[in-house]
Amino acid sequence: MISFSNIQKQYGKQLIFVDASFQLNPGEKVGLVGPNGAGKTTLFRMAIGEELPDDGDVSVPKKLTIGYFRQDVEEMAGRSVLDEAIAGSGRIGDLHHELESLQRSMEDPDQADKLDKVLERFGEVQEEYEHLGGYTLEAQAREVLHGLGFKHDQIDGDVGALSGGWKMRVALARVLLGRPDVLLMDEPTNHLDLESIIWLEQFLKAFEGTLLMTSHDREFMNRLVTKIAEIDGGEIIVYSGNYDFYERERAIREANQVAAFARQQSMLAKEQRFIERFKTHAAKAAQVQSRIKALDKIEKIELPKKRQVVKFDFREPPRSGDQVAVVENISKSYGPRVIYDGFSMHIRRGERWAVMGRNGAGKSTLLKMISGATEPDSGNVRLGASLNMGYFSQQSLDVLDPDLTVIEQLQYDFPKDGIGSLRTLAGAFQFSGDDVDKKIRSLSGGEKSRLVIARMLFNPPNFLVLDEPTNHLDLATKEMLVEALKQFEGTMIFVSHDRMFLRGLSSRVLELGGESGTEREPRVYPGSYVEYVQALGHEAPGIYA
Repeated sequence: MISFSNIQKQYGKQLIFVDASFQLNPGEKVGLVGPNGAGKTTLFRMAIGEELPDDGDVSVPKKLTIGYFRQDVEEMAGRSVLDEAIAGSGRIGDLHHELESLQRSMEDPDQADKLDKVLERFGEVQEEYEHLGGYTLEAQAREVLHGLGFKHDQIDGDVGALSGGWKMRVALARVLLGRPDVLLMDEPTNHLDLESIIWLEQFLKAFEGTLLMTSHDREFMNRLVTKIAEIDGGEIIVYSGNYDFYERERAIREANQVAAFARQQSMLAKEQRFIERFKTHAAKAAQVQSRIKALDKIEKIELPKKRQVVKFDFREPPRSGDQVAVVENISKSYGPRVIYDGFSMHIRRGERWAVMGRNGAGKSTLLKMISGATEPDSGNVRLGASLNMGYFSQQSLDVLDPDLTVIEQLQYDFPKDGIGSLRTLAGAFQFSGDDVDKKIRSLSGGEKSRLVIARMLFNPPNFLVLDEPTNHLDLATKEMLVEALKQFEGTMIFVSHDRMFLRGLSSRVLELGGESGTEREPRVYPGSYVEYVQALGHEAPGIYA
């Protein structure tokens, strides 16, 4: 179906693929894995023709339809949620909107002279639309949007009024509605709550086409895929089984590779000793030359690559006042949708607030108002004395200079610090060796997130405001970030759907919108997320493993 043959791809000094081959077969459900920056997004882009390999071939049948869900969603405005979902649903969506346009033309008296041509085109479009099942499209679109958590009023409302997380769901609905032959999905669960993840899992299980996806949600991957394709050191290695099977097999493969490396090193040392001992003996000259030639032909076994976890001692932030932030009687609405109505809270020094709730409950809005990125409609936010704030959101990635390398960006940000300490900082956030010489424009979303967080924590502020800092991060990087932030001695308020992050860091919980998202006022729990779950009896709304 889609075939990658001996592909090579390089960004500057960074080798992404080296003679890599992989075939995606009809009906397969495949999980694509590898560390941030390994080339997962590059592989997706080559499949849809947005990028070409430097060498090798990517073969895609001409009539194959591909739906690609990506993390960078374009601006959405000027349509209802329903129309936006239908608009991107492939050929059938195009026909839907052409029929609407032709209908308006037929009713327009200024186009009466073109009526015959319009009617002829309307008949052609209507026939194809009906043949493709277009008249059930709106019902299907509503079903998919409901499955992804939208309520009736949201579906018919303005898509431009939605939060970033909800717009991601609209983009996901568009791809699913297209019913393509192949679905390419880059972290489809990133902005979904538990109910929507379960619905999506059932949808994808019933999907008869081919699926290639990345996901850092282990259980979601386990329940869907029957094959894992791992990008490792420029190669693509395929494992037949789910994610748990892949981890077990990879461990066995690495152990076998270590043993084979040791055996080969022993053999090479033995041969080298023979060569050194007899290279000056005329009688053994032929044997020596023969062994030298044989050694030259041997393919050397390499040790499996291990991700190095570099220990980094972050500097202690300056002490702030006891009162860090006071949110007083704030109100905030987007159109008719009321997000906050007279809400107040106090954040004190040393507290670590986890903000919980479904998508659209107002989590990111609260962080934006605290950071000053958005103003409340009424009420105010007062920040305490001696406060130095660090605010992370997905928009924070825009502060990086795409023309600089990783190490050049750090040198620009911290001109008084030595190259050694900056390399250690980069290493702590998984930029090792040649990685520091990668251009920022070629970094993946996860790599950019790591770099922004590294810059923030090198000279740490005493108040961290973090909006989904683990999005795009692989498991190893998430673990490293949690360990780094455990040592942070300032104050934090953060939004995260990731239980590892919540359990490791929170000391206070703010739950917005209750179980249904609208049923009660924001609720404060004066304890950690672990204690909150024990008291509640189940995970919070919007949380997945």
